[in-house]
Parts: sequence; C-alpha cells; structure tokens
Amino acid sequence: MMILAYDEETKQWSLAWLDNRNPHDFRPLIGKFDNGIGVFNQVVETPDGKPLHMRFTWDEITENTARWQQAFSFDGGNNWDTNWIMEFTRS
Repeated sequence: MMILAYDEETKQWSLAWLDNRNPHDFRPLIGKFDNGIGVFNQVVETPDGKPLHMRFTWDEITENTARWQQAFSFDGGNNWDTNWIMEFTRS
C-alpha cells in the first residue's frame, strides 16, 4: 500500500510504501510533479552501511493510464537501475 500526503507549504508530496512482508518504514520519498511527471527520492542506509538512493517516478499519466517505476542508485544518483515498472490501465 502506498500512502501519499501533500504539503501545501512546500508544494511537495510524501510517499510512504508499506507491505506486510517487510518491517514498516514510515520514512517517505519526497518529490513533486512537473510537466506531468512525478519524481520522488529517498536515501536509506543498506545493512552494510552504504547509502542507497531510491527513486519513484510516475509518468505517462492520462485519464485512463499511468506508469510507476522504481530505481536504485549506489553511486549517489549518477547511475540508476530501474528494477520495477508497473503500468496501470483503468478497466
């Protein structure tokens, strides 16, 4: 489940992803929508102490469709590995 909250003051969204397979992590990804594309970022520490940059992207948003992508970077955001893409279609 994804929980979204909008901060009117900062004009940014917070996204928190929860599932029942992993410990709850309420630290949100923070970002905003520009020109129909939403980009949300977070940096977490891996079990071995290294920073992991996470990015969620929402794009291809129409009245009936949307696409969500998850990507990880281990080099400060210079290179990204997209490891999950979901494409939504209204039925």
